[in-house]
Amino acid sequence: MAKKEHMNIVFIGHVDAGKSTTVGRILYETGKIDEQVIRRLKEEAEKHGKQTFEFAYVMDRLKEERERGVTIDISHQEFETPKYFFTIIDAPGHKDFVKNMITGASQADAAVLVVSGKDGVQPQTKEHTFLAKVLGINQLIVLVSKMDAVDYSQDAYNKVKAEVEQLLKGVGYDVSKIPIIPASAYYGDNLVKKSEKMSWYNGPTLFEAFDTLQSPERPVDKPLRLPIQDVLTITGHGLVPVGRIETGTMKEGQKVIVMPSGAVGEVKRIEMHHQEVPEAIPGDNIGFNLKGVDKKDVKRGYVVGPTDNPPTIAEEFTAQIIVLNHPTAISVGYTPVFHIHTATFPGRFVEIKDPQGNPKDFLKTGEAGIVKVQPLKPVVVEKYSEFGPLGRFAIRDMNMTVAAGVVLDVKKKQ
Repeated sequence: MAKKEHMNIVFIGHVDAGKSTTVGRILYETGKIDEQVIRRLKEEAEKHGKQTFEFAYVMDRLKEERERGVTIDISHQEFETPKYFFTIIDAPGHKDFVKNMITGASQADAAVLVVSGKDGVQPQTKEHTFLAKVLGINQLIVLVSKMDAVDYSQDAYNKVKAEVEQLLKGVGYDVSKIPIIPASAYYGDNLVKKSEKMSWYNGPTLFEAFDTLQSPERPVDKPLRLPIQDVLTITGHGLVPVGRIETGTMKEGQKVIVMPSGAVGEVKRIEMHHQEVPEAIPGDNIGFNLKGVDKKDVKRGYVVGPTDNPPTIAEEFTAQIIVLNHPTAISVGYTPVFHIHTATFPGRFVEIKDPQGNPKDFLKTGEAGIVKVQPLKPVVVEKYSEFGPLGRFAIRDMNMTVAAGVVLDVKKKQ
């Protein structure tokens, strides 16, 4: 039996649209959550007067346990369809969802946008949809949830479907390619099994839609880019940087350069899942032995690349951003913290324009714009069009994600 291809999927949408219930239900239907666990949570939910919440409860309990630092079996976050093996990136509702979506080692290959059949498109629905587009998530499935709350009415579905199509078109998605599925996560309608209650709908179930997704491209022919997540010193092995290859390949014996330090070394040995491999490709999480490089020149946030095409250190960069949540506004001179791949740096806004390129004084929550940013320390920043994962960033301030964006252009530090 061939190994199934792996896909990362993210669930987005308004906080009350039923994301948690949907995810909980999928995990339950695919046998990832035990019948006993559901029974226990159902009793617990009833005690708290929340009869229909046990699936959401599953996700909330996992989230609480994770936030308390209790390690939970990650299998709760994975499921399989006939074609793919899926990892759910970050349980929905997590407060740092946006940052994790942007800087997570796992980039989403596809998203499920959950919209309530009762409430339709909400401000958060718009924000998450725009974000998915900005982050280059090109494959989308829409789930019109809570159809049980509107008596499985086709009219209610058509109304929400029209709202969603308008939103998707406005953001730049091709609506003809996106399934919009009416469902009730709580009762399991149209998730895995076709629903008898909505005989008027003849499109795919959520599970059928999952298997029409295209498997992600692995950019092996691009130059190597490996952002370092961690650096270990292992007895007998010396310096072992750890990270995920985003583009290109790494081979044993290869000469590489680490930026921004500029240190050059040789890859002696590559390990993946505790086994030596001669070569690693995009998506692989590896540890590798780096010979001839000093410990001070290899840190988290630095990027490894080939000596003939070193990672770019940015003097300044131009980016398209969307302001997600700022108490006042972003103006020139503002210097928040940027999170890009595994690096963080303070960056100063030196220019702000609207999406059409006209100068603007500030950007408020919900607004998009084109900005110029000057990093206040040496950092690797790449164009999103060339090295996607190294050209996507979150902007953090006051303990929250205030904006997100993609890099359009980089002025290289000489």
